Amino acid sequence: MVKSISEVGVEDLVKAGLGIEEANEFERVLKEAILSAGAKASDQREVWRELVSRRVLKPWHPHELHQLVYYSVYANWDLSTNGPPLYWFPSLYQSKHTNLGRLMEKYGSKLLGTSYKDPITSFSLFQKFSVQHPEAYWSIVLKELSVSFHEAPEYILDTTDKLKHGGTWFPGSVLNIAECCLLPRTHPRKEDNSLAIVWRDEGCDDSNINHMTLKEFRERVMSVANALDAIFSKGDAIAIDMPMTVNAVIIYLAIILAGFVVVSIADSFAAKEIATRLRVSKAKGIFTQVIIHFRFQLLCAGFMTKDFILRGGRKFPLYSRVVEAAPYKAIVLPVIGNDVGIQLREQDLSWNDFLSSANHHLRSNHYIPIYQPVESVTNILFSSGTTGEPKAIPWTQLSPIRCAADSWAHMDTQIGDVVCWPTNLGWVMGPILLYSCFLAGATLALYHGSPLGRSFGKFVQDAGVTILGTVPSLVKAWKSTQCMKGLDWTRIKSFASTGEASNVDDDLWLSSKAYYKPIIECCGGTELASSYIQGCPVQPQAFGAFSTASMTTGFVILDEHGIPYHDQACVGEVGLFPLYMGATDRLLNADHEEVYFKGMPMYKGMHLRRHGDIIKRTVGGYFIVQGRADDTMNLGGIKTSSVEIERVCDRADECILETAAVSVAPVNGGPEQMVIFVVLKKGFNIEPDKLKSLFSRTIQSNLNPLFKVNYVKIVPEFPRTASNKLLRRVLRDQMKHELSVRSRI
Repeated sequence: MVKSISEVGVEDLVKAGLGIEEANEFERVLKEAILSAGAKASDQREVWRELVSRRVLKPWHPHELHQLVYYSVYANWDLSTNGPPLYWFPSLYQSKHTNLGRLMEKYGSKLLGTSYKDPITSFSLFQKFSVQHPEAYWSIVLKELSVSFHEAPEYILDTTDKLKHGGTWFPGSVLNIAECCLLPRTHPRKEDNSLAIVWRDEGCDDSNINHMTLKEFRERVMSVANALDAIFSKGDAIAIDMPMTVNAVIIYLAIILAGFVVVSIADSFAAKEIATRLRVSKAKGIFTQVIIHFRFQLLCAGFMTKDFILRGGRKFPLYSRVVEAAPYKAIVLPVIGNDVGIQLREQDLSWNDFLSSANHHLRSNHYIPIYQPVESVTNILFSSGTTGEPKAIPWTQLSPIRCAADSWAHMDTQIGDVVCWPTNLGWVMGPILLYSCFLAGATLALYHGSPLGRSFGKFVQDAGVTILGTVPSLVKAWKSTQCMKGLDWTRIKSFASTGEASNVDDDLWLSSKAYYKPIIECCGGTELASSYIQGCPVQPQAFGAFSTASMTTGFVILDEHGIPYHDQACVGEVGLFPLYMGATDRLLNADHEEVYFKGMPMYKGMHLRRHGDIIKRTVGGYFIVQGRADDTMNLGGIKTSSVEIERVCDRADECILETAAVSVAPVNGGPEQMVIFVVLKKGFNIEPDKLKSLFSRTIQSNLNPLFKVNYVKIVPEFPRTASNKLLRRVLRDQMKHELSVRSRI
């Protein structure tokens, strides 16, 4: 039984890790804060608000103390009547200095009339207004971003074509979105000497932070654009399969600046997966890297010519996987210096040789951008569906505007912010991070190495990161290893989290490292170029919960019959309003209409768009993601289908008749865990643990080396429908029940 905060005494504080003298002083300060809450002390939220505002809990205090205080404050909290407990409360002053708050103060009375009060009180009204009048919202927000049209749009939105559910946005406009990232401008204030990127290489913890100005960055991008013109033809698709380094970012923007199309491939993929993406996108070449993220000690030990990467102490081959995948031209970058250190294929180029192809230009660091209509494709990304083949999702020039606008509004990305988020250009967060910085005037912070250890945390400290993005499994690793102990993260003004379900206690640990700054939860998709539900800096926040639909986003929660719930607490599938600026209107290898609209109901004259999430709306209007409506699994922030997993597991051993893959969330929350159900062939017998190791090796070699099998269950047969369709939902429910029983034993 958890004690209430008024019952916590010195003995409890000592057990939580404080010395006797420190515990006595802490108890005095604690009681003083509770007393200061006065008549409001009966409301646990007010007690916690008072404790946080007084900074009673310090980032260096033991996590056990943070746990004791937080869980004691909310010991008698009733979720069913109060909704999730809150941990962060914006002040009116803070809210008015956010991007959204400034915008609301300037336009609120004009747009909402006498209903407008202040950014906190009126946010929900303003969000609903943005859904009902997206033209008004986007006409304002475009002026806040570094978006310059070569030919201005005729108007914001055209809905006359009824075959286009999402309408036509910014019709008639022409631009180059990469150029928008590179040019100085007065608002948002970007100058040639502004810092565009800061970075550090793994193993260089005591070295100064590297930095690149906007002018230097622009010239580097333009040099690469000139080299691209010497080798490729306009419109070619060119892949990037390498970690998100400074060079990778330069290459990404250069491809788009020069009128080519980026094909995003995550550097963790096996050769077969790389080959699939190159084939589907019809790529003509690929940028890759020989050695990635070596530990400093290994560099000194002379391992310079090995064709593998070490991330967190694990080996990941890269160039050899690209060679195995396809015969396309590869441009190969070294990890340091100029020499790639290995023999390349005849058709491949080293980075140095590639750059030298632009030497005939008198001004190789100058380039005239290729301007294209706003609906032109700039990037092909991939998202696994339930069919086994990844969906090829084309981003147009609308997509960067959308993700940058959401970051500007919900993460409050401002001039002078330093934004760091360990990710990869092969996943949607890579391009989102890039555009969120460069279109809002913030500095991009990149760590060339594994984010799992203290070295990454020291980079966050030394680079003065103000917005730190994470995935929950990463936070869990930091917390469990205590690797960030003693570091100063107090310059962070907010965190962000995406990719998988957050664990409340892990979030408690993370937020405490910056005096309980908010963690902005984000949930969306590659095909949306953004998040449809998020946290917001002008709203109180709850751990592991989303406080609002994103700006201009409307949705309903559908019951099992496809009928929308009203605004009450409920659980059901999300149905998105179709007018969603930046969302896809096509797929390269699937029927867009069938994937996103077929079978979805009408609502107020709109054909709802499918997203696939099951979400819960709580009392108080917060949202918690409950999982996927289909059989897509979310493993460590990477979405994959059950079919993909089963395809490789079925061939893992001759004893296997068939497999079924599901994922379940742990009882106490956190990232989903993979479970493989197995039916054995008649006459065969094998231990589940042996199968677990076998499946893990097979999945890691054929799909993704980051995937892990948590449980294997051998069963006599699978539950099926009358038409013989596998009922993975039933298997998932069985495993959830089993884990729940285990947790109570």
